[in-house]
Amino acid sequence: MAAGLTDSGLGAVHDLHAVLKEAVRRRLAEGGGNRGRSGYGVRVLDAYETDPDVWWTRLLQVLTGSGVDTDEEILAAARAVLRAERRTSHITLDVPGTHGALVGESTTRHNAFGR
Repeated sequence: MAAGLTDSGLGAVHDLHAVLKEAVRRRLAEGGGNRGRSGYGVRVLDAYETDPDVWWTRLLQVLTGSGVDTDEEILAAARAVLRAERRTSHITLDVPGTHGALVGESTTRHNAFGR
């Protein structure tokens, strides 16, 4: 567990992330990003969760094409996640194509090879 990160802080971040994810899923299920195909956006979201490196570009296309990136409810949920992560001194980055990133002062990086 990262320094300064409490169980309650982790729980709050996890809960807020779940709210954000559900808002995105709901928006996509309502027709956003389907490109005329039933459930396309949700299928891309699900595929991204299983293989983010492969589905990152497609997910970005679906999210921007569906208006998720400008939806006020979703943006508010995303801001809440970021605020909670900052309060817990824990920020998670998902940068496709990278194998690690360090943010902030006094960071520690742990590498695991051969997985």
